[in-house]
Amino acid sequence: MSTTPTARSPLTGIAIIVLGFFIIPAMDALGKWLSASYSVWQISWARFFFHFLFLAPFVLWRYRLKAILLPKQGLQVIRGAFLLGATICFFGALSLLPLADTLALSFVSPLLVTLLSPWLLREKVGWRRRLAVGVGFLGVLIIVRPGFQDVGLGSLLALGSGCSFAFYVIATKKLAGTAPPLVTLTYTALFGNVVLSAVMLTGGEGVWHWPDAEAWTMMAGIGAIAVVGHFLLIRAYDYAEASLLAPFYYSEMMMSATLGYLVFGDFPDAWTWAGIAIIVASGVYIALRERKVQRARRGVPAAL
Repeated sequence: MSTTPTARSPLTGIAIIVLGFFIIPAMDALGKWLSASYSVWQISWARFFFHFLFLAPFVLWRYRLKAILLPKQGLQVIRGAFLLGATICFFGALSLLPLADTLALSFVSPLLVTLLSPWLLREKVGWRRRLAVGVGFLGVLIIVRPGFQDVGLGSLLALGSGCSFAFYVIATKKLAGTAPPLVTLTYTALFGNVVLSAVMLTGGEGVWHWPDAEAWTMMAGIGAIAVVGHFLLIRAYDYAEASLLAPFYYSEMMMSATLGYLVFGDFPDAWTWAGIAIIVASGVYIALRERKVQRARRGVPAAL
């Protein structure tokens, strides 16, 4: 899944990652639609079950024993647990909040990764990026507006999703280079599948409701979109550096807002848009600053 440096094409990488984030919000929309009739646990189960079902045969064929005998098994399990927590919280938030609001609040994850990097990743973070993190959290406060309105469960779940996903990213960075990305992704899907299948078997009627044909199709669609979307994200890194691609993660926000309006009639108010703009701006600045720092370390001129 890697290319040589000579095969890199930044514009191709950008196009692929934007396409990935054009597709992924459809998974969120399906999850929100299903939440009217099915529990968050069941929707999360479907996301991991079908994700694993679609991806595992290809990975086993492609990587053989590498798909089973992974190094750092303990950290792999911890990584899977963080993604599981992020997924459950995110679908829970989607059942209570508009798509764009949920996604905006979950975008605290890159801010937290930057804030925690000096302690958990031994990375140096300068005052500029620390200041950008503070500005980003100001955007979160504008969206939530504590004191001016009740801070509901949906907002807390969305923030919880972002926090859990931040630790998932940190665990992913610690696992970098230990296994092919698709193998690690399959292992993570397997972990979520095993845990949530156990919940489905023991949770009773409040957790599991037998889906009709339309719901099964939607649930399978969630898994299929997860596979295709994450494959595109992984593939984008074959063509461009992570620090170049990071700002384009926020292209997901446009599609989420569009789907939220077209499918559910939800459109963020002016205060929410202001908070979104601040979070996106701070995140983009952090990504660009990180890119500049990395280039300086490699001795690449800043103009390049």
